[in-house]
Amino acid sequence: MINVTKIHLPPLEEYVALLQGIWQRGQLTNHGPLVMELERRLREYLDVPYCLLVTNGMLALQIAIKALRLRGSVVTTPFSYVATTAAPAWEGLHCLHADLDPRSLCIGAEQCEAVWRDDVSAILATHVYGNACDIEGLSALAKLRGAKIIYDAAHTFGARLAGRSLSDFGDVSILSFHATKLFHTGEGGALITRDPELAHRIEYLRNFGHDGPEAFHDFGTNAKVSELHAAMGLCVLPRVDQLIAQRKLLVERYDRELAGLPLSQPIWAAGLQRNYAYFPVLFANEATLLKVRAVLIAENIHPRRYFYPSLSSLNYIEPQSTPICDAISQRVLCLPLWAEMEPMQVSRIASLIRRSLGH
Repeated sequence: MINVTKIHLPPLEEYVALLQGIWQRGQLTNHGPLVMELERRLREYLDVPYCLLVTNGMLALQIAIKALRLRGSVVTTPFSYVATTAAPAWEGLHCLHADLDPRSLCIGAEQCEAVWRDDVSAILATHVYGNACDIEGLSALAKLRGAKIIYDAAHTFGARLAGRSLSDFGDVSILSFHATKLFHTGEGGALITRDPELAHRIEYLRNFGHDGPEAFHDFGTNAKVSELHAAMGLCVLPRVDQLIAQRKLLVERYDRELAGLPLSQPIWAAGLQRNYAYFPVLFANEATLLKVRAVLIAENIHPRRYFYPSLSSLNYIEPQSTPICDAISQRVLCLPLWAEMEPMQVSRIASLIRRSLGH
């Protein structure tokens, strides 16, 4: 079976060596030494002043919303994983879906302006597939309107824009370290900010509101990361650059072997150093996508319609018109891609797609 992705697991002996230390210390949680070490190494790798680990990307979004004290409405994207809409809705915010820039598949300032209303307190934008949003335009709009910016940067680990980590923009960027991500801790996430006051607020919000062992700064939740998860992250992190390099070679092979077919891809942002986390392709129409997918599945190859359907169709938000997103979500398919994938597997997939399309 060839799945859309495959989890990268480090050598078992490296993980077990860290587990032995955990057993000796007898500390599994409450900001243990491995959690603190992983936070330090992530700050270094991403070149950011504050990187705060949490249990998962969904909680990272919820904590960002609480830390920024958002109210009213948030402008967000209908083309993302469901958490990007579910988190603000869960926190009682009204979600306004901006339609997509059809080139980047992200939302931009023009699209956000089209749905803006007076009670908007923030923009929540996703760097889709690790492609950079229109950061300059969104920043200018947020400044003009007095709004905050949260970037869902779950797809960005290792990507850089003009030399700067793509995870390091906005008032807050959130990361997911789910097992399927390029860098993972099994389950996990993080919040990145350059604001020390905001970092302090996130610090207590993720730990029941604690301000020391016997006092409480304010309310909070439980988003602490275990030593077991941190150990996984410490084993995976040194391999990230190599994983990206391996993925890059596979993407280049896909590009060569799919050249000339009636397919398209997002237009990647100028100055973007990609992390090759996904390989999305856009077909001419949904019927063609379904035909190609059926051929691949018959050969035990399992791509993913990612993202489908459009989040504007969710039944817990008011109906909204996002025709560009609706059309793209019906035509986009992520092909299998992971670092240890064999080049001949890429060739096989490309050959099946060529035959399906009559080329």
